[in-house]
Amino acid sequence: MEQESGRSVLTLSIRLLLAFAMVVANLIGGAVVLVLAAFVLPRSNIPDPSGVRLVNITALVAFFVVAIPLGIAWGRRRFVVGRRSRDPERRARALVLAGPKRIVQLLGFLWLVALVLFAVLNVRYSPRLAFSVSATIVIGAVCTCAVSYLLTERILRRSAARVLSGQPPRKRRLLTGVMVRTVGFWVLGTVVPVIGLMLAGLVALIYGDATPSQLAIAILAIGGTAVGTGLLTTIGAARAIADPVVAVRRALARVQDGDLDVRVPVYDNTELGQLQAGFNTMVEGLRERERIRDLFGRHVGRDVAEAAAARTDEIRLGGEVRPVAVLFVDLTGSTTMAADRPPEEVVDVLNRFFGIVVECVEDAGGWINKFEGDAALAVFGAPNDLDDAAGSALSAARRMGELLAVEMPEISAGIGVSAGDAVAGNVGDVRRYEYTVIGDPVNEAARLTELAKSAPGGVLAAQRAVDAAGPGEAARWEPGEDVTLRGRRQSTGTASPRATVQAHPFGL
Repeated sequence: MEQESGRSVLTLSIRLLLAFAMVVANLIGGAVVLVLAAFVLPRSNIPDPSGVRLVNITALVAFFVVAIPLGIAWGRRRFVVGRRSRDPERRARALVLAGPKRIVQLLGFLWLVALVLFAVLNVRYSPRLAFSVSATIVIGAVCTCAVSYLLTERILRRSAARVLSGQPPRKRRLLTGVMVRTVGFWVLGTVVPVIGLMLAGLVALIYGDATPSQLAIAILAIGGTAVGTGLLTTIGAARAIADPVVAVRRALARVQDGDLDVRVPVYDNTELGQLQAGFNTMVEGLRERERIRDLFGRHVGRDVAEAAAARTDEIRLGGEVRPVAVLFVDLTGSTTMAADRPPEEVVDVLNRFFGIVVECVEDAGGWINKFEGDAALAVFGAPNDLDDAAGSALSAARRMGELLAVEMPEISAGIGVSAGDAVAGNVGDVRRYEYTVIGDPVNEAARLTELAKSAPGGVLAAQRAVDAAGPGEAARWEPGEDVTLRGRRQSTGTASPRATVQAHPFGL
């Protein structure tokens, strides 16, 4: 029958669990009604109490035998999307989100049928008995519906999370939401049973045929039912509110620890669901910001990116004069290589080359200011201060020359280092600018790179960079001859890394 009418929006395991929970809840509700009606309520005006009790128990058992299978079959059909539905996904979403309410409506109808049947059954014995039995049925129905709503809401969380994925809950109307739901549970779990207790006292006052012992037993039993039901519904309602909040709080703790891959399931269709969806949206924004920040850092350098992000005032063009060290590296013969090799191979060589360059520069505390074709400019000491900018640049140059000789012997490159005062700041236009350094050290490092291509080891530094470096790094360099670089009037003292004597692996 289900295959003919459409498909269920619930899995088989969810349907079985839902049916089991509803059967248990209704059996408990029926037991409460049975105990109250058959053994607690006063019945001194009934000619044959034992016979009436037997009739009611038999009718109650028969009713549950018929009502439970009927309710399960009917409840299953309330979660089926018809094949003729114009929008099956939207219909499935509506069925799942309204599932607790639809279950309660079904149970309420079945308990209403029971109310009518037992009222008719007992009115022939005594109008007061019919009223008392009806009152206990109302109490049992309310308790069962309240507990069933909480159980259904919890069982359907996974299904609700599935239909709400990618489509957060909408803004709630005035008469829906957490507050109304909480007040409703209070009414169902506390107010209605207390009203039943008050009615029991009122009936006893009107008829005046209940002994003090009978009245005390009735009050204790109905009051205990009210306390138990109120406790269950309050705990259930509190858990329904606390669970999403606790999940969000735990997820926030993971975000504070740096985990931006966390996500909370959205299974509530009230303001709590909006809180869950809002948290996921926030984390998505943080992930996107972190991705852009990482991408920004890769483009302009992490130090520059962090300095720009830390600024609270408006970015301005221009800069400041500060002592820096500059490393310039240029690949030799790249034009010939591009003409003789396939483009993919050229790109692979450049990526391997720049990988070594970036590793050496960043390990020494510098950053790559720019890539220029087959060359790169690295800066030490700007925008962040560096204790020994010149020493760091010289150390990076030495290590870079050694690694290129070992890992990429098929290529050659020139590495030049200089140090001194330069202008560091934003250059360009307010619509497009970059952070860079401009000054004599930059030009000098570029010119030294040209000479370094023909020098042993491929590394040359300005003597003033060595003089500005710490004694430990300066001792690793030996002075060279003075040269007049292209475009400069004054001669430049040079220095190169000291040769290190290594033992031959065979002892020769």
